[in-house]
Amino acid sequence: MNKNFGLLFYLKKSKINSSGLVPVYLRITIDGMRTDISSKRFVDANKWNNKAQKVTGTCEEIRNINSALKSLEIKVYKSHMEMVDKDLSITSDNLKRYIFDDEVVKIEITEKTILEVFKSHNLEVETLIGKGFAKGTLQRYEVSYRHTEDFMLWKYGLKDVLLSQVDHEFITSYDYYLRSVRNCANNSTIKYIKNFKKIVLISLANGWLEKNPFLLYKAKLKPVVRQFLNMDEIQRMADHNFKFSRLSHVRDIFLFCCFTGLCYADVSKLKKSEIITDDRGEKWISTYRKKTDTVVKVPLLPMALEIMSKYSDHPSCSEGNSVLPVSSNQKTNNYLKEIATSCEISKELTFHIARHTFATTVTLANGVPIESVSKMLGHTDIKTTQHYAKILDLKLSQDMALLKIRLADTPANKPTPTVVKIPHSNQTPKIAS
Repeated sequence: MNKNFGLLFYLKKSKINSSGLVPVYLRITIDGMRTDISSKRFVDANKWNNKAQKVTGTCEEIRNINSALKSLEIKVYKSHMEMVDKDLSITSDNLKRYIFDDEVVKIEITEKTILEVFKSHNLEVETLIGKGFAKGTLQRYEVSYRHTEDFMLWKYGLKDVLLSQVDHEFITSYDYYLRSVRNCANNSTIKYIKNFKKIVLISLANGWLEKNPFLLYKAKLKPVVRQFLNMDEIQRMADHNFKFSRLSHVRDIFLFCCFTGLCYADVSKLKKSEIITDDRGEKWISTYRKKTDTVVKVPLLPMALEIMSKYSDHPSCSEGNSVLPVSSNQKTNNYLKEIATSCEISKELTFHIARHTFATTVTLANGVPIESVSKMLGHTDIKTTQHYAKILDLKLSQDMALLKIRLADTPANKPTPTVVKIPHSNQTPKIAS
């Protein structure tokens, strides 16, 4: 069986000796697998001809070095041919063993580098986009790759280092670099380290790394206070008459997600075929989360239905299968900043706040069981949903107020908020209380 076979002499500059000379190594490559062999010859790097793979010069010492390198090259080729004739299994490692079976020569299998494994991992993720990985996942790993590369240049003055150099000190220094030099917040630092840890685990699983450098590394994510809109802020946004249609358009898509819990990626891909009607005539969204590929089923509240109806004649909806005409993520978030200013909302408005608002103000605060909320959000773990429940101090105070009323035997007079129809205009429906 034919195999790709190649030889290359190169200088291993990381092993320069006290005299300033660099060792010459011979790299054997067979079908992409590499083995490095020390020639036991040291040369002046300035006299090395990389193209000719020999030392430049005519003195006797240089001629002896070049002769030794040529002899080693011939020996490798000869051994390779013998293995072919004997129909032996030919790998770079097997060829190395065959060559030096009866000789004491220092042989080193090429050790993989950090970025070599990282790059291979990212290429695999890239080929699997749409098949278990999202484009955003690849982008996060690419950013982590660049941070790792920049860290090694900062710490070691090298663009890449061997896997064997990844120890506890490497990890803690990387942590310090992200927090200080890159000025990353705690949770961002831990996420970048977590991405790097995956590369370490791949290396451990393949036997490229012997010890886990993360064994004594401890870091905890800090709880994030998720922003969400209260009912008054939702109403202000719904009531506002915007001068520009682009703002009212984004406002409507945002409010649709406030009442369905869809994130930007899911609403932008929502199709008419994913709107179903149950046996009672109620309409539901039946789709899947792009992030986790989990099934999501959400009953459509009146507000969401009215927004859908408002855009049913929009060109991108009437001529295609889209439920709503969603702008790009960047434009949407930029316009939300303008919307927040116009509606006097002091919170830093991003599209994902719509999903948080659905989880808190629209559902949990109105008594929807957390198990039901978790299913509608498409969470794979109810602990994720419980983060929303922890921030609902307002709901707790409301529940206690109702308890006081009941204990005093006084009827409660606080109806649950409802929504009215949305007019087919620039405005969104009022939320009656």
